Amino acid sequence: MNTLLKSYFGKMRGGKHCPPRAPIGEMIWSTIGGILGIGAVYIASNKLDLALSDYIFLIGSFGASAVLLYGIPLSPFAQPRNVIGGHVFSAIVGVTFYTLLSGHIGLAAALAVGFAIGAMHLTRTLHPPGGATALIAVVGSQHVHELSYWYVLAPVMVGASLMVLVAVIVNNLASSRHFPEYWW
Repeated sequence: MNTLLKSYFGKMRGGKHCPPRAPIGEMIWSTIGGILGIGAVYIASNKLDLALSDYIFLIGSFGASAVLLYGIPLSPFAQPRNVIGGHVFSAIVGVTFYTLLSGHIGLAAALAVGFAIGAMHLTRTLHPPGGATALIAVVGSQHVHELSYWYVLAPVMVGASLMVLVAVIVNNLASSRHFPEYWW
């Protein structure tokens, strides 16, 4: 038992050092991308008049997607297939569990996030912010719940697609960057 515990806790030592800071140019392009990506989602929300009353297009998981798309665009989690598919599959799962278990929010939330992870693995669209997209479908505002499966289309699919479009444009403006690594 002692050997097992020692081995288990030994995995937590780390041993590597924090990676170096990104070059200033990369930081600038990441910042510009984040501003333009979230800005595009906000503008679409207003122009399409789909914002309802609480800026429904600006779901929290898009902030995390912005970090991946513009901060580490070569990450497998930042590729178009993963961003769009991860959000869409997670939204479907989240809405489904809210619909089935709306009287048991804690259970619905746990199942939505867990099954969203499973769905993303199954479809090869793993995108960590997708877990938040599923959770928002369960614990979001009344406006989110009123959208039901429309939540999958707008804000999720439209917003994720806009952010990918901005990533394609911004990440290819810099000579030091390219995006995407793959589409599908």
